[in-house]
Order: sequence, then C-alpha cells, then structure tokens
Amino acid sequence: MSETTNEQISTTLVLPYLNHAVRMYEARYASRGDIDAAMRFGCGYPAGPLTVLDEIGLDVVRDGLAARYAETGDNLHKPADLLEALVAEGRLGKASGRGFYTYEGGELVADSETPSAEDAPSIGHDIAKVGVVGTGTMASGIAQVFAQAGYEVVVIGRSEEKVAGVRSFIDKGLSKAVERGKLEESAKEATLGRLALATSREDLADVDLVVEAIAEDLDIKLELFRDLDRITKQGAILSTTTSSLPITQLAEATGRPEWVIGMHFFNPAAVMKLVEVVTTPLTSPEVDETVRALSARVGKVAVSCGDRSGFIVNCLLFPYLNDAVKLHEQGVALDVINAAIKEQAKFPMGPFELLDVVGNDVSLAIQQELFAEFKEPGLAPAATLEKVVADGHLGRKTKQGFHSY
Repeated sequence: MSETTNEQISTTLVLPYLNHAVRMYEARYASRGDIDAAMRFGCGYPAGPLTVLDEIGLDVVRDGLAARYAETGDNLHKPADLLEALVAEGRLGKASGRGFYTYEGGELVADSETPSAEDAPSIGHDIAKVGVVGTGTMASGIAQVFAQAGYEVVVIGRSEEKVAGVRSFIDKGLSKAVERGKLEESAKEATLGRLALATSREDLADVDLVVEAIAEDLDIKLELFRDLDRITKQGAILSTTTSSLPITQLAEATGRPEWVIGMHFFNPAAVMKLVEVVTTPLTSPEVDETVRALSARVGKVAVSCGDRSGFIVNCLLFPYLNDAVKLHEQGVALDVINAAIKEQAKFPMGPFELLDVVGNDVSLAIQQELFAEFKEPGLAPAATLEKVVADGHLGRKTKQGFHSY
C-alpha cells in the first residue's frame, strides 16, 4: 500500500465500523442508545458510532463509504440503505439539526426515541441470593460485583482449591481499594462475609439468580443448564455470560426456557461498566426487565440485544480489528496503524494493542463465528491473524503477539 496519512488510515478502518452500526440499528437489533452505550462502556470509546456519524456528517460518511465500495467491491463498504435514506431526507447529523439524534443549536435534545423516566426497568422478581458457577477471572469478578452490591453470593467450583482462589482474588482486589482509600475496611469485610464457597451444585437450590461463567464449550454449558434446571427452585433466573454461544440452545435444554437469559459481563467485571442483556425468542419480558434493573442496581450499564453471534460489542469491534490486520497485510506498519487510530479516532488503544490484550486466539474464534453467521466474504479472518495463532503468538498471555512483551 502506498504511503498513507493517519487520517486515511483511520477513515479506512472506522468507516466500515460506522456502517455496520447503521445496519445493526436499521435491522432493529438494538436501539440507537444501546448501540452507542455498548461501545462507550464496553470499549471505552469517547462516543458511540451513531453519535460519531452525526458529528462527522452522514453525507460525509456516505460519500467516503461509496468511494471505498467502488474501490473494493466489499458489501461491508456499501453504504447502508438507512444511511442513504437519511441523507436523501436531509438528515445529515448535528449540522442539520437531525441525524440519528435530534439537535437544537448544536445541542442534543429529546425526541420520540429518547427513553423517559417511565421507561426505566424495575425488578419484577425478588433477587436476594445469587449463585455464580465458575472460578476463573470473569466468575470471580462477577461474584465480587454482586457481593459488593449487598447480595448473598454462592460460588460453585470444581474443588476447594478453586473456590478458595475466588475468595483470594476478591480479597486482593478489595485490599488494593482499601489501600488507595477507595473502600473502607469494614466494607471489604462485609463483602467477603457475603461470599459462600461450595463445590456442589446442590448448594444453588435456594438462589434467585444463577450466573454461569464456565468454559466456552457448548456441551459443557448444556450439561450445566440441564442440571441447574433440576436443582434450582421455580422462579430462579438462569443466566449465562457467554460471549459467543447460542443462548437459545441453553434455554431449550431446560424446562423453563422463559427464565433463561444472557448477562454478558466484560472483563474485568468488577471494573467494566457494561452488561449486554441478551434475550432469546423464549425469554420472558419480566425476566428481561428484572435483569436489566438488577444490572443497574449493581452499578452496571445494561444494553439490550437478541441472541445472535457477537451481540453488539463483538459484532462491531472484531470486524474492525480484522480489517486492521488486513490493512497491515497491505504494507502499513503496526505502529503506524495503532498511532493513527489513537490520534484520529481517539480510541483508547490501537487495534494491535487491543488484539494482544484480548488474545489473538480469542479474536480469531470470534471472527470465525461472525463469518459463519453472517456469511459476508469481508468478514473472513485475515490470513495473518490465522498465522499468529497457528504460531502460538497469542498476545500478552504468551509474551508474543503482534508485539513482543
């Protein structure tokens, strides 16, 4: 690829990401507010994609995509039908007073799509005791979130050593908060006092909510959900933190599919604010509302979406990361791409820094799932991403990825 400017690099990678967000909204997969909140709180972006479109100008983005599409022929670069329609209507964004949002004097104002106070979810099923199945980093963080918020938490692991590790993990994190003056010692002790550690699933018999956070293996999760259906009381909500597996299949493995839902926390769960609340066609509206309200009660921002590959964040994030690898394959240096994205798009990390943090194996698996679900040729995993994984260069966890550590 010939020498490019930071602005050209940013445009090449960011425009398809914005286009994908428009298509997500166009399909009514998620609301405009939830799409934007998901990328702000799930990725730390300064603004969500639909807000960015309004700021840049829908016509400017449409024209940039059209030029890219003429060059590549990639359907992912073809301006979304809704983008074309809004431009035709003169809804060009902030400058025209209306785009995806509505503005007066350049300031955001409420419109028919703005949620009102009456739209806030409420808890329809009392939640007093929470079960967490799993002992990894994600499970430990989720247990901490609920215990700190005042809930009794039962952590289920395969061995005494594993569940003790969860308590140690939480103790260490809370102790650091105490040292920094962000938490009182009494609050730390109270949080730890709400934790019960067990190795038998039977100890979940009286919980009001189960959060599953075990290995991303469908057969293992199916076996667990069948068992949870047998063990837990009627009225207990069964949730999964899966980021990729079909929640509908987990629901169908139980005799209470209406009580099964996705609660996709982000790592580290104690710090990251986002929870994607994922409903299946079988999920009860009351369960959905309860989980969204509960998420807010424990200090999280809940966004709603349906059961399909990638949900909101991964579906928007990983094609962009994959495109960055493809751009590198055209001869643009890693550090140049990282710097361009941080300087121009103001993203907190460059794409190759983020790939190494997430894990290149995890990134490849998610991209493969997106390709399999949406069957867009442009979503095919980049050859270089496949190679670094085959070489065992998985990122920070192996001390070698796109960068060395």
